[in-house]
Amino acid sequence: MTTDHGGLPLPDYDRLSVGTLEHRIRTLSVPELDRLLHYEHQHADRAMVVQVLTARKRQLDAGAPLSSGNPAAFKPGTAGQGRGGSPVSPATASPEPANPPTHGAPDQRGEPKGDRTG
Repeated sequence: MTTDHGGLPLPDYDRLSVGTLEHRIRTLSVPELDRLLHYEHQHADRAMVVQVLTARKRQLDAGAPLSSGNPAAFKPGTAGQGRGGSPVSPATASPEPANPPTHGAPDQRGEPKGDRTG
């Protein structure tokens, strides 16, 4: 399928997930949203995408401000890569195994069980 992206405000529009699209369209004006809606109806016509675009148009019509930023600045594949990174490592990913307290003793802490025999 050939797609003409020349007039679209988001050059990588077809590759965006609905969640990403929802954030990226916050910088777009009503005419730009109209272009995306027209393109969407002519191509994939995804119900969730149409819903997100239409909802944003309604927000703008009700007086919501445009967000600042550049909608084309997003680089695919970089989502979730923050500046600091995650402090979780394989060594800290899961807590030390412990057994829950026995029934009837809610204030008694569970203790790890040692080697059991038989």
